[in-house]
Amino acid sequence: MTPANALATLRQVNEHLRSTLIHLHPEQTHCSAVRPQDFSDLLGHLLLASECLRRRLHDSEPDAMFENEALEYRSNLEKLQSFLPDLHGRLLAEKSRLNTAQNHVAATAAWATANQKTL
Repeated sequence: MTPANALATLRQVNEHLRSTLIHLHPEQTHCSAVRPQDFSDLLGHLLLASECLRRRLHDSEPDAMFENEALEYRSNLEKLQSFLPDLHGRLLAEKSRLNTAQNHVAATAAWATANQKTL
């Protein structure tokens, strides 16, 4: 990976992280808007950035633009780390709510089937 490619890759990752931070942010997102693909995409970008940074460590020439992107990447990771536990809790609460609703629908369907025979 050339230094120019590494910089472009890290910029792309930061752009995706900024977008993800907005999309997943607890105050702005309903859990129903969060998809498993969001987390797969996030992981893919984090792995891409990891490889980019690992290769860059072996480059002996300092690059101020790359360092600025690396600092932004770190900042984005810290923001992500700060609200993921809250998002996890909200997703668990949403799962519980959906399970309750599913049980209610099943009970209602059973009741309707039983009452249909008596009518």
